[in-house]
Amino acid sequence: MSNISQGLVQIYTGNGKGKTTATFGLAIRAVGHGFRVYIIQFMKGRDDCGELEGLKRLQPECRLEHFGGQGWVHKGEHQEEHIHAAHKGFLRAQEIILSGEWDIVILDEVVNALWFELIPESDVFELLSKKPSHVEVVLTGRNASQALIERADLVTEMVLKKHPFEQGIKARLGIEY
Repeated sequence: MSNISQGLVQIYTGNGKGKTTATFGLAIRAVGHGFRVYIIQFMKGRDDCGELEGLKRLQPECRLEHFGGQGWVHKGEHQEEHIHAAHKGFLRAQEIILSGEWDIVILDEVVNALWFELIPESDVFELLSKKPSHVEVVLTGRNASQALIERADLVTEMVLKKHPFEQGIKARLGIEY
């Protein structure tokens, strides 16, 4: 039985840092209240991200899988490896959401996968229309379309004001990954 009586759709978007971090905070809060959380990461192929190890400590109530090719994706230069990984991740997302066994399903960076045209936006809309009413779905990533924003119940935009990258400071272990 789900802990959520009315599952909504949330989006964390924008060019600022913190979209994934915010959803992982939500996951920790939810697990603390006995909810079950499943996280599917799109476009992330690295195995050395701290969240992978950290969230293992919340199992079995919280699980994380990541699907992504190696290297960067460039819009208009679709590499088959990235398209295949995104498709595989989306099939897994469908399976998890439609099972109704998880209270919250986070699709991390799925909005980026849509923007890069790795998966069709129409597939996401169809999935959201079929999700069980008690399942909360959270989407993250830059460049959320207006249609996706209108479909969501909650939208938060992270706005970049200042970032250490601008000063030449590279991504730091435990902070950015």
